[in-house]
Parts: sequence; C-alpha cells; structure tokens
Amino acid sequence: MSTDFLKYQTIIDQLRGEVGSKDFEATFSALTKKLNNKDKFLLKMEVKRLATPCTRLVDLRGLVNGECNLYEHEERSHYLDEVAIKIFEENVAYYGGYTFGVYEAVMNTENNFRVIYQKEKSNINPTEIAPKPSAAIVEKNQYPAKFYSSSKYPDRCEERMNYAINLTVSINEQSIEAVSSDISVHGCKLRLSSTQMLHLDQILPIRFIGLEQDFQFGSTTTFNYKVCNISIIDNVQFVGVVATENEQNQSFYQFLFGYIQGNKRRYKINLENTISALHARVFEHYSLPKSDELAVFIEQKKSKFLPRYALNTINNSHIYQYWHDENCYPTLHFLLNEKRIERLRKMAKTNGSLLVYCFVHKNNGKNYFYSADEIQLKEDKDSMAQFLGFAATKDSFSIFNLSLHSVNTELSHSPYMLADSIVTKDHYLNLPPNIEVKNILEKLPFFITVSDISNTGIFSDYQQLDCEIRDIDKLKQFGHRKSKTVYRTDSIEVNYSNLRQEVRFLYNTSVKATASGVSWSGELKDFSVSGVRIELEKAALLSKGEIIYLNFPKLQKMTSKFDLQKLAYEVVRTNMQKTVISLRAFVEQHHHVGRTFFKYLIDKNKDKLTLDDYDLITPGLAKALRNIYAHSFTTPSLLVQTSGSRYKLETILCSGEPTDIFNDMKQLSDRDNYYNLYPLLQNTKLLNGLDHTLKKMQVDDLSYSDVLYIAIKSGAELVENRVITKRESELTSIEMKKMFIKRALKRGDFYCLQVKLSRTKEPDMSYLTPELTYIGSYAIHRAKQLEQEIWSVAGVVHVEDITSEAMFRYRLF
Repeated sequence: MSTDFLKYQTIIDQLRGEVGSKDFEATFSALTKKLNNKDKFLLKMEVKRLATPCTRLVDLRGLVNGECNLYEHEERSHYLDEVAIKIFEENVAYYGGYTFGVYEAVMNTENNFRVIYQKEKSNINPTEIAPKPSAAIVEKNQYPAKFYSSSKYPDRCEERMNYAINLTVSINEQSIEAVSSDISVHGCKLRLSSTQMLHLDQILPIRFIGLEQDFQFGSTTTFNYKVCNISIIDNVQFVGVVATENEQNQSFYQFLFGYIQGNKRRYKINLENTISALHARVFEHYSLPKSDELAVFIEQKKSKFLPRYALNTINNSHIYQYWHDENCYPTLHFLLNEKRIERLRKMAKTNGSLLVYCFVHKNNGKNYFYSADEIQLKEDKDSMAQFLGFAATKDSFSIFNLSLHSVNTELSHSPYMLADSIVTKDHYLNLPPNIEVKNILEKLPFFITVSDISNTGIFSDYQQLDCEIRDIDKLKQFGHRKSKTVYRTDSIEVNYSNLRQEVRFLYNTSVKATASGVSWSGELKDFSVSGVRIELEKAALLSKGEIIYLNFPKLQKMTSKFDLQKLAYEVVRTNMQKTVISLRAFVEQHHHVGRTFFKYLIDKNKDKLTLDDYDLITPGLAKALRNIYAHSFTTPSLLVQTSGSRYKLETILCSGEPTDIFNDMKQLSDRDNYYNLYPLLQNTKLLNGLDHTLKKMQVDDLSYSDVLYIAIKSGAELVENRVITKRESELTSIEMKKMFIKRALKRGDFYCLQVKLSRTKEPDMSYLTPELTYIGSYAIHRAKQLEQEIWSVAGVVHVEDITSEAMFRYRLF
C-alpha cells in the first residue's frame, strides 16, 4: 500500500468487504465527510483496488521469522507460516474471497523480515508495535517429527478408486445400510454410521444397491466379502473388506475392472498408500548411502560362519579399512569370530548388542590385532581396567557396537507400488533377484551391523585408567593369530545408482609418485579416463586436494606418442593406512596427457580390458543386499530439510518403531502419532553447531559427530521441566558425568546418544520417477509437493544410542 494511505488505515479496515454492498456509497460518504474531494476519490479507488480478486501465489519461505508449510485455497498453493495463515483467513472472511487486500495483508505481517528491517531503519522499536509473543514462541518446547519406516511400503495389489455408493451389508442376519468410501476390483472400504460388532476374517454378504439402479448383474446380486481391517475415526466405523474367491462372480469382477478403468480419472484414484510408500522410499534413498554402521553379511561354510560381504558407504568405509592387515587383506573374521557370533546369536533374541574394544599393534611393518568384548572383560575383571587403559594409549584404539539380524530372502526385492499399473521403460530395473543371487542369499543366514562409537571424550576417560600390563599373558589372550588362509570379504557400495561419471577398468602396472620432493613406488590398480587408483609400497601422508605427480614407466615403453611422466593428479581419497590413493586428473591448461592417453587406451582395447564393477559380476546382488539391510536399519535417522534459508528436522526414519528414548519423545509430544525432538534440539549450541556445520559440509565429507547426555524426569508435566540435555563438552570431567548419570537415574531415565551429521547427495530421480509420475497423473499438486520435499533434503542425522557403553565405562571409576 502507498504510504499516503497509512493515515486512512482505520477507514480502509472498516470498508473491507463493503465494496459490493448496497450501502457502500452511504458508508463511504459517512466515513470520509471530513476529507476533500481529491482524497475521497483516491481513497475510493484504493478501497476498490483492494477488493479486486487476486491470482498471485504467496511464498513466504525465507521471508518471515516462522515455519512455512503448504496452504491450499481455491486450488491455489501458497507457502505460509502460522501468523500469515491467521491473517489470510481473517481477511478472506472480510473481503469474501482472495483479493489484493488479502495479498498485501499477508505480505506485510509483523514477523516479515522486510517489515522488521523497515521499522528498525525508522528507529521504531518493533516490540512496541508487534503483539506480545506467546510463551511457545519465546521458549519453544515442541519439535514435532513424523515417523517413516524404511523399506516397509504399504502396497496394494490393485488400484483403489475413491467412490461413494450405497450398499447393504448383512451383519448377524440384519441388513445394515452402508456407504463405500473407495472401491477396487476385489475389495472396498465400507463406512458405517453406527458401530457394529465385527471381527477380522468375518464373512459379510454385500449388495451394491447403488450400482443395481444402473446396471444388471444377473441372478447373483449379493457378494461375499471378508473383513480385513477395522478402524473408527470421528465416531464413524470404517471396515476394509476383500472378496472371497468364487468363480461365479468373475463376470462381476470384470465389470468392476472396466467400471474403475473408465471412471478413475473422474472419481480419482486413492493415492494415500502410494504417497506414504514413496515418502518412505525417498527418505530411505537419502539415509542408507550415508549410514555410519557397516553391515557385514555372514556366509555359512559347513559349520563355520565367516564374513563374506560388507555394505560400504563414505561414512563407514573406515571400519572396513580398519580390519585390513599390512598386505591389505581383510581381517573382519578377527572381529566377527566364531565365539563372538555365537554370543550375538543368543543376544539377538532380546535385540541385544555387544561392545568390542580393539586396537592394532604395529611392529616391524606388521599389524597385530587385539579385541575384547564386554562379556570377555567381565569374566576377568582384574585385567579389565588394565586392558582398556593400555588400549586407550594406542592411536588405533576403537570401540565397536555389534548387533545381529536374520536374513529374510523374501525382503531382497522391493517392487514399485501398484507395479502392474506403473509402466516404465526401465521396468527391468525393478525385477526380482535372479537365480544366481538367490543361491548366494541362501548361504547368508544373517548379517551383523558394526558401529564405531569411538570419540575423543571416550578416549580421554579410558586414558585415566591404569595402563600398566602386569601379566603379558593376559594381554595375549585378546590377540588374534595370523592365518595363512585368506578369508575373502567383498566390499559392496550402498547406492541407488552408479554415480561414477566414467567407466572404470582394472589394470595392474608399475607407477612412481612424487609430491613435495618425496617419492614412492607402487602399482596402478584401476583407471578411468579422468582418474586412477594406485597402491603404494609405503604409506604416504597425503591429504585430500593435494597435487601428486605420476610416472608410468612400463606404459611408457608401450607408447612413444604420449609422454607419461610428471602427470598431475589431485588426491580425492586415501585409505586408513595411507597406501591406497584415489586420484583424479588435475587439468591446468585445458589439456591433460594422462586423460588423453587413457581414453586412447580404452578405445583401442575395450574388448580386452576388465570392467571394475562388482554388480556386473553378479547382477542384482548389491541391490538385494541393500533391500535386506533396509528392513533392519535400526539406527534412527533424522532428515534435515531446507525451509527457506533455514533447516528443519521433522522426519524420522527407521526400519521399525524406534524404542527407548523415542518412546519418551512420543510421550513428550502434544500431537498424536508424532514425536517431540525436544531432548535432541533444545540444546541451542548443538542446534546451531549442526546448522553451521551442514552449511560448510561437502557431499564427500565424513560425518560430524557429537555426544549428548540426556536426563528425562518422570512425572513432571511441562516438557522443559522434564528434560535436561548436555553436550559432552559441557561435562568436563568424569566426576561431572557420573554425577549427571546418577541424578538422571534417580529421577527417571538416562540416555547417552551419539549424533552424526552428513550432507546428502542429489536424489536419483530415475529411481523415484515411476511412482512420482503415477501420482502426478491423478493428483498433479500432490506430485509437485512431493517433488519439492525430495529436493529439499540437505542432510541426515543418525542417532546412535550408546547408553550401554556409557554405563559400562563409568562403573570402572
């Protein structure tokens, strides 16, 4: 609004909604009788302009100090916060519709950053003008989050059409009137106005009297249906039923199929299940590739159990690399040995986990592995503190948490929802596992998740223990003997698409590397046009982004056309031992000899070179193992989504209902079926730290970790009085931590959580498009909303419960 009309704001407010009334002229004259004719004319034009219908869409995300959500009005989609919604609805009621007056009122709310800035610029104190904020705004105690289950997609084998039709149902020989809410070929959902005593699997004879008025079904007019589910919403009973098999009714089912296909665009397909399934698939597709735990599938060979496949991500690759000897041979069988696997199998019955304390002793260029689990240490309490204190002095000291999960081969396939109705040109990508994959899965009875819960706070605590080893034999009992047998454990990447930009080939040849005046000898392991991976004979202290120069002496003998000396490459990644280096071509002047040479080598030898792609060796295995793992992904994940210029955490992902602290979060929530993340997010230092860290993080960066100590008091009514959360850095001594734990247990519950933040990659839309397109064909606005949610995900926070380790640790002091 023009500044000239601010002094007439009271008159304008009184004339809202009066422009079309018969009394408008009289009312306007009465209110403006003291104004001159010019001002009267301009003011009347302004009032009429504000009453003109408006078609503009409002998007306040990032423009106001509030949380914006989708708000639909008259088939228009706006993004408004709570303050704007209130103003919008209030002005729509006055004007009788969406007008320019409504639009301008919404764009000028008191919490709009532009309005706040203008008031500050005019030296006006915003607190004198703005309404007094409520207690909920001053001190927020509700952080609602919705739960989604990974890889558990509510599927329907048939399309279901929203369709209301009169029915009669025979219940206990009484004919009850009902109405359908939706209908499929072999099922429907009934809506009963009065609550009836029904039970699952009960047979109900049903007549479709609404259809009988227009169609004839022959001699059979009553069809038997079986009760599948019963729910009561707002005192209305909804009953889901499915048709019983009867060959005489086939003509009726054929009629329903044709009727639904002919009318589904008119009455709309019920998409709730498909949308819920796509939500879960989207969040799973973001979370699993950033998993911090290593899933190791165990193969049974006669009576032995050995680790066979490890699902690798950027965040858990250090665990896989940790368990390799000096020759880069896998040694996961030391961590997951026969006795430990047997303990885990017993503990799995109660969903238990096992803590394992490890370190690697290096001597004469060889690695010697030591590990002791909590059960072993409790059996010999005399040497417990000595072993842990000595292990904590080693740079390689690590603590792993192990959990065992059964493998259900039926979960290896994750089909599209309504797969028969969704047509995609890449339908072969969604086929079930082949025979070769199934044969492999049959040999994998279970898998073990390995979580690294080490952190600097834990290290400093254990380092205060007595580290003097008085009996060397007691230390030796925790050592693992080297074996001449090499146990193969293949690494398989957790991914939803091949994100390599170029095809990679396996190739072994000598290489010499130089950086900062230091030289190393090694071997080329694989290459693409723009990158190579080399393995050096000795460790190289190289960091990401550093430039290294390579010579290929044997390849140089094969060609005189290319100069393969001093080729510049940039370090992308190294393994824990600093011997395996991933590099990409460093182009300084639009030309790189190495890139040109390898392109030439590939073009001339495509049929001879070996592709580096494990999934091509056993097609479908990686996807099958990933699907099985997704069903047992028990570490709760919080999805970080963008909201304007801010981040929000409103989504929880887990394979099943989260337990322990998440049960408390559910009780702390003021909304049904929501969790209150107050115990995690009320610590402003942690929240600001996550926000600041995520903005600086890159996709390939390792996760950022922090530890929380949480006390939840029993009986208190107010959320802020029930919960106390401290970061580990705030409890600066063992005595303070022990005191916090003691008080928490005395008043209620204690939890110790390790939170790990990662930045996510861009979504693989080829994986999500088939279901998204199907939804868009019937509800374009829902598809657009889902697409916005897909692209809004910026990061993921994995929440690891390490309470058992904290309790074990502080009993030692």
